Amino acid sequence: MDGARMRSGGEAERLLAERTADLQRVKAEYDNYRMRVRRDRLAVREIAVSNVLAALLPVLDAVDRAYAHEPLTPGLRDIGDTLRTQLGSLGLRDFGEEGDPFDPVCHEAVVHRAAPGAERLVCAEILRPGYRVGDRLLRPACVAVTGPP
Repeated sequence: MDGARMRSGGEAERLLAERTADLQRVKAEYDNYRMRVRRDRLAVREIAVSNVLAALLPVLDAVDRAYAHEPLTPGLRDIGDTLRTQLGSLGLRDFGEEGDPFDPVCHEAVVHRAAPGAERLVCAEILRPGYRVGDRLLRPACVAVTGPP
């Protein structure tokens, strides 16, 4: 009888070990699922925000043109400031400064001026700013470059 108890005790331990391993596998799969869902939700949010911001860039361009060509009224200044603040709160960042080294990944050269003696292309004039959200490029900066012929 003692042998039967030992066999059943050994059997119970083996079953317990199997069930524990099964439970650990299910828990690991569930944890991975939760992390994947969280990552997917963040990716969908980033894409949605990027799409909305990209759609609003022409509005921002129109405000910039109005700033450049119209007398600045308090109302126009308030609209522009509010628009920039709200877009910035969603992560929109402009880029493109005169003197930046030309980078074809984020700059679109629409004018090239030869500069004898120049060693590399440099953004000489920003014709239209570029925009990013995080690491995502929404629009390249349109620039005039100077550099080697």
